[in-house]
Amino acid sequence: MEKNNVMMVVNPISGGVNKANLIEEVSHYAQYLNLNLYCIETTGVNDLENIRAYYAQYQPERVIIAGGDGTIKLVAEALEQQDVVFAILPVGSANGLATDLGLVKSLEENIAIAFQNNFVAIDFIRINNRMCIHLSDLGLNADLIKNYEKSSIRGKLGYALQIFKTLSHAGKSFQVSIKNDEQLIEAKAQMIVIANSQKYGTGVVINPIGIMGDGKFELIILRKITFSVFVKIVMGKIPISSGDVTVISTDKALININKPTSFQIDGEYCGKEVNLDISISTLKLRIATFKT
Repeated sequence: MEKNNVMMVVNPISGGVNKANLIEEVSHYAQYLNLNLYCIETTGVNDLENIRAYYAQYQPERVIIAGGDGTIKLVAEALEQQDVVFAILPVGSANGLATDLGLVKSLEENIAIAFQNNFVAIDFIRINNRMCIHLSDLGLNADLIKNYEKSSIRGKLGYALQIFKTLSHAGKSFQVSIKNDEQLIEAKAQMIVIANSQKYGTGVVINPIGIMGDGKFELIILRKITFSVFVKIVMGKIPISSGDVTVISTDKALININKPTSFQIDGEYCGKEVNLDISISTLKLRIATFKT
């Protein structure tokens, strides 16, 4: 491992923002610290393999990720077995993980944090043997992400334009069975969230009890998403004691759905699923953060 080498992975299209100035700022900061910065951009083609090969070439002990939740997941999945500290520059459309970690600061502050030695160790989830760091869900929000990915308009505006379309075309509830070591729950739902943290990238609190390093994840079952419930979600006041919302905290679960239902992981639409095998990984990810 080369202590003077730092690797930077940039998603050039995330958030609809040009990254040239960002790369220049990070490069100047690395030079100030007498570090060697090696930058690679994602292309959407063979990214996992390319990131692994780039890491093997330069052997950095720190990897800076410039993008949103989906980009973070991509890089962490590529390097999950490596002894590295990840740093986040939140410049994606969805920056929920950065929000939960308090990394929604100025560009200068986030760059400084990215090079500091302070870090937190967080859990990640395995869902059908795929990595989830932040939030995944079945149903309505996954449909929203599918519509967003088809849209030509990126960023928060793109999300906003798809909300009405998604709600107006929302399908009927699906029947779900959820089993873990403690219980079996059968219910109808319009949306199920698999949450390692608290907030979506928009800042909406969906899991008020989430702690990213406690060895557990939460399942939030939303049986009926009325306008009233939606407003409560947006305001960060999930009615977890109501009949419409149930929260389960666990380290593993099996979910079976009666029909193929839209599914997303960390902001990436993954198609439709009928079975999910979910568990907390025995590994943790180290993320650079500010000193408290």
